[in-house]
Amino acid sequence: MLVLPAKLTHQEAPACMRMLSQGAGAQQGSSTVVDASALAQFDSSALAVLLECRREVIALGRGFAVRGLPLRLRELATLYGVAALLPAAP
Repeated sequence: MLVLPAKLTHQEAPACMRMLSQGAGAQQGSSTVVDASALAQFDSSALAVLLECRREVIALGRGFAVRGLPLRLRELATLYGVAALLPAAP
């Protein structure tokens, strides 16, 4: 499982994306789950990071899901029309 930090804004996005890319590349299995439950401070960059991570994971032939997506971020994803691309992990 990949884990997002407590703060993910425009400033932290590049480093977070590098960390997720490395983690996704090192994982085995048919699916990747990103744990977003620690997110406390974020902006729309968090969605961009999640969507880019999804793109990379799908390109590796794996499934993608998000656990613990904060309600405010889920609402933002819905507003932008991308909520369906960030399915909740079982």
